[in-house]
Amino acid sequence: MLERLFHFKEHTTSISQETIGGLTTFMTMAYIIFVQPAVLSAAGMDFGSVMVATCVSSACATFLMGFLANYPIALAPAMGHNFFFVYTICLAMGVPWQTALGANFISGAAFVVLSLFGLREMLINAIPASLKHAIAVGIGLFIALIGFQWAGIVVYKPGTILGFGDLHSPAVLLAIFGVFVITILYTLKIKGAIVIGIIATAILGAVAGMVPYHGIASLPPSLAPTFFKLSIGTAMTISLLPTVFILFFLDLFDTVGTLIGVSEQAGFLQQGKLPRARPALLADAIGTICGTLLGTSTVTSYIESSTGVASGARTGFANVITGLLFLIALLFFPLVQMIGGGMKLNGSILYPITAPALIIVGTLMMSGVTKIEWDDITEAIPAFLTIVIMPYAYSITEGIAVGFIFFTLLKLLTGKIKQVHPILIIFTVLFILRYIFLM
Repeated sequence: MLERLFHFKEHTTSISQETIGGLTTFMTMAYIIFVQPAVLSAAGMDFGSVMVATCVSSACATFLMGFLANYPIALAPAMGHNFFFVYTICLAMGVPWQTALGANFISGAAFVVLSLFGLREMLINAIPASLKHAIAVGIGLFIALIGFQWAGIVVYKPGTILGFGDLHSPAVLLAIFGVFVITILYTLKIKGAIVIGIIATAILGAVAGMVPYHGIASLPPSLAPTFFKLSIGTAMTISLLPTVFILFFLDLFDTVGTLIGVSEQAGFLQQGKLPRARPALLADAIGTICGTLLGTSTVTSYIESSTGVASGARTGFANVITGLLFLIALLFFPLVQMIGGGMKLNGSILYPITAPALIIVGTLMMSGVTKIEWDDITEAIPAFLTIVIMPYAYSITEGIAVGFIFFTLLKLLTGKIKQVHPILIIFTVLFILRYIFLM
């Protein structure tokens, strides 16, 4: 039955390999279980309820992706989107969180409609090969930067923006240990290198007294404070239309970027196109609707899925494992906190156990840079800007936007506009208008 559902032989994989991949993906994105409640509670939302909403919506969306599209791409509330939800919509604009959830719901509903009609699928297929490779590489650099930041290896430095952190800090040394362990295991071609490295790092952290032990199991908090508390009516106002549009825009291109990045790494793309893109995008859209009904912000495809792919995941069965672990996390909160939770250092929170996985995966995702046509300036410059803007601007969306704009304009000015898909031209115009009027 599992073979009929997930086609293990066709993808040259196995149940054990998919299980390792699903476990790895979960371990590298488990931090969202703790980060999301901390962020959304700043807007007045109940911490425990948001945690439950995060786990349940992540599991539902991840299952959908696995069964509808058969891709090992897990979903959860998006980092970055949650900060926009709280600090821009709720705190800066003074919008109640119930209304903000309503706006998020409208954005998700629009995604479902567009996914059913295939517009998002058409967008993926309209992106030229050079930008597809650049997006994958840029995301690799982006998540590697996040990994270095979570490890405390790279920190903010006044005057130079970035610099080395305190390399004598126990948390930083623990992360460096994790990087070395995973690297050595990869060099020895040991399967499950990433998950073994994470476990080894967690064990060392526990033995050294750096990872606090809070117990094994606990009952999940109540979902009642946020369940179906969204206000769609108050969100359907002229003043909030730009907010809905931005939520829509951010989710669209973060999702497209993640799907392309992970698919490029896993070898899913066929002649530059992503098979089963429509059900994959539909699962993503339904995930956001599910999340807003339960009480959390935009649910989208997670780039951390690339760690599972790097560990061998190739089918949706890996998502079954990841989704089940999100549900199990409701009952084993203390253990999940030990692995996915953070450590405070000089006022900031580090994630030295999961950070090494992101650093290594960032390395693995660099291979696409060799497939870019560097001899053609109209291909090279947009690709380069896409790659560097993602980590520099700390945004997948901005990297894609700049890449689209430069690709279209350079092709237009050099008389090669016929090489640009009409959909790409439309989104280039939309990106330009966004920068003019909405930023």
